[in-house]
Amino acid sequence: MEFGLTPDQSALREQVLRFARQEIVPRVREHDLASEFDFDSWRKLGEYGVLGLNIPEAYGGGGADVMTCVVVGEALGEAGVDGGLTLAYGAHSFLCADTIAAHGNEEQKALYLPRLATGEWIGCMGLTEPGAGSDAAALRLRAERVDGGWRLNGTKMFITNGPIADIAVIFARTDAEAAHAGISAFVVRKGTPGFSAGKNLHKLGVRTSLTSELVFDDCIIPEENLLGMEGMGFFVALQTLEWDRSALLAPAIGTTGFLIDRCCRYAGEREQFGRPIASFQAVRHKIADLKIFQEAARSLVYRIAWCKDQGQPMNHLEASVAKLFVGDASLQPTNDAVVLHGGYGYCAEYDVERVFRDLRIAAIGGGTSDIQKMIISRLMGEGV
Repeated sequence: MEFGLTPDQSALREQVLRFARQEIVPRVREHDLASEFDFDSWRKLGEYGVLGLNIPEAYGGGGADVMTCVVVGEALGEAGVDGGLTLAYGAHSFLCADTIAAHGNEEQKALYLPRLATGEWIGCMGLTEPGAGSDAAALRLRAERVDGGWRLNGTKMFITNGPIADIAVIFARTDAEAAHAGISAFVVRKGTPGFSAGKNLHKLGVRTSLTSELVFDDCIIPEENLLGMEGMGFFVALQTLEWDRSALLAPAIGTTGFLIDRCCRYAGEREQFGRPIASFQAVRHKIADLKIFQEAARSLVYRIAWCKDQGQPMNHLEASVAKLFVGDASLQPTNDAVVLHGGYGYCAEYDVERVFRDLRIAAIGGGTSDIQKMIISRLMGEGV
């Protein structure tokens, strides 16, 4: 199992680092403090090819493998791009676009993917509901057959890109009696009568990622908006969540590198008791813990990317382990980074408090840490 980067991947990583530092990072703090989505940076990501990196070349994308997508996400985080923008990118490119690429028919892919690849359209994915989060089989949004299509009624909650999305992949119950087999996936366009988004939710972190409720009130969509086969929605969702628990974690790995750089720089400049604080063992250990976390997290996420690129499409155990580790093990070292900076760490000007806030979503979104433990133990065998 070889995780080394190819020369092309290494070169792309350096290109993305330069691009992000020059074109995106200078505006990060401003938009984070205002809890605003940065449409200019979104447009630049589209022009640079990031938003369509994983989309097949036939539909205007880069046709990149999973490892390359992970490398790019890591580079964005290391450059200092905020977790809100990288989360919006992940929901758009992986949860929405890749689901259409993997399960859509030719007409759907030709219609939606080229516009998603450039960022002309912003995508989202609606699975979570007010009463159904990690228990996806408990969702209640109903899709009932009508002449020529489907009628949707219900709500989705905590939807990344919800207020600004032009297109949504929505999971709904098409058979009330069939549990997992009664769920289907649909594509819904902005402006469809009966489909609306709620107001943006103000969050602890990832504030530039706009999040809202999606409401379906007698929303009629045509038959051709069914994504994949009826009753296969739960299987589609599982494949989608694998991205959520793998490639979407890549920016967190890079962000840890960003923190290491900030901590090393500050520790070398800040003096106490007549010497730089970098000379104190306690400070050096805090920085070492950041590096240990980064290397362990990178190994877990790279392993999933390698498995997917080797044609192993369902890696739920590995994905859950990675998701759990990044969500839980990042807490202490990122907290230490804030404390290392003293009072400055608590202020926005040094960015470390933003990183600390942004990384808290890793233990919640896409399945909480407790749910990951349940999945891991179940996949290990009934005897656990």
